[in-house]
Amino acid sequence: MKLYDCQGAPNPRRVRIFLSEKGIEIPSVDVSIVDGDNLKPEYLAVNPRGMLPTLELDDGTRIDEVPAICTLLEAEHPEPPLLGTTAVERALVLSWDRHMELDGMNAVGEYFRNSAPLFADRVVVGRAGDAQIPALAERGRRSIDVFFDRLEARLAESEYVAGPRYSLADITALCAIDLAGFASVPLPDDRPQIRRWYDVVNARPGVCA
Repeated sequence: MKLYDCQGAPNPRRVRIFLSEKGIEIPSVDVSIVDGDNLKPEYLAVNPRGMLPTLELDDGTRIDEVPAICTLLEAEHPEPPLLGTTAVERALVLSWDRHMELDGMNAVGEYFRNSAPLFADRVVVGRAGDAQIPALAERGRRSIDVFFDRLEARLAESEYVAGPRYSLADITALCAIDLAGFASVPLPDDRPQIRRWYDVVNARPGVCA
């Protein structure tokens, strides 16, 4: 296996944390989004969408999208379970992971890509030539607050995002929050449940991956 990775990008980080939690080591190739390497012919030959991460199997099969990569890794390395152990648990983990991606990662991405000078002509992930739209930055910023509100409510009733055990949904939520902080939208002080949860998950060794 080989992982096409990008240090500093949230989606590749989700996979790195997943790998670290399971104690799996995979050779990686760093593809810089900052430098636009993901849009160069060399990487587009690997992933025509220009997206990261991409997992390349020994037979040349390539898999992108974090949940798909993690599903394969979980099947081959089931311990510790990070996608649930029963049909219901697996469905809940995938559902809450999707919430964290749509409500959190996408909101931060919309705000950051429409406001950061770095992405002035690369607003849409995986391609160039799209101009920033200030109104979308404003919408993304408002959506981040909605994400914080929804996550606070969820963690008031659940130890972890998807239930009583740490899972991929926690990894995605953590990466969304850290990306928001990088985009100068730190977690507000009046979110005690998120802060309780964040202190726990952020202390896990895999987070440093």
